Amino acid sequence: MLLVFISVFPVIVILLYIYFRDKYEKEPIGLLLKAFVGGLFSALATILFLSPLHSFFPEFYSVHGMAFFRAFAGAAIPEEILKFAFLYFIIWNNRNFNENFDGIVYAVFVALGFACFENVLYVTEYGAGVGIMRGIFAVPGHALDGVIMGYYFSLARFKPAKRSGYLLKSVLYPVIAHGIYDFLLFYASGIAEDNPFMAGLAIIAFLIFIVALWRAGFRKIKQHVETSVFKTTS
Repeated sequence: MLLVFISVFPVIVILLYIYFRDKYEKEPIGLLLKAFVGGLFSALATILFLSPLHSFFPEFYSVHGMAFFRAFAGAAIPEEILKFAFLYFIIWNNRNFNENFDGIVYAVFVALGFACFENVLYVTEYGAGVGIMRGIFAVPGHALDGVIMGYYFSLARFKPAKRSGYLLKSVLYPVIAHGIYDFLLFYASGIAEDNPFMAGLAIIAFLIFIVALWRAGFRKIKQHVETSVFKTTS
């Protein structure tokens, strides 16, 4: 029971924050749950997609090469594309997607559905300590990737003249953010034994990147909340 709590608690906290940050027109609970479940399925789809491919992954003789490949090809690219696919399928044509902040709300619910599934797997296999660290870093990381995705997803919906570009950014920018996050961690862990100094620098870079990601995420949330079409009528 404790492991389940550790897995789910950080997800619930962030979901509640996003839900109550949507202050002008709340989204239907049923649709939010649908987005969250879509995120769960996107995590399962990622596992099913990647598992048979692992034996075909190339071997690298450098730590940074392996870290880069694992971060992008093995995680960021398939995960963010599948999250986007479920977000688009569930939300794009729904009549409740009717203001800027909605894209962020639904994208974060999809992202945290993914994070919840992933967290349960990690905590079950590696224990409470890993779950706590993931609650501090990985779960908010997925949420911030969702904020970025949802920000541009909404711009694509409500600025049709630039739709293609914004849809591309809705996938590309989360992939980049996710990939950098994973690369720094994979690189640090891969080089820690042989070069602890470089590993330490990678961890410092990781922490700086996380702070920058949080600041960018909060700015994007504020911008879409304050430009709500329902603001003047509330």
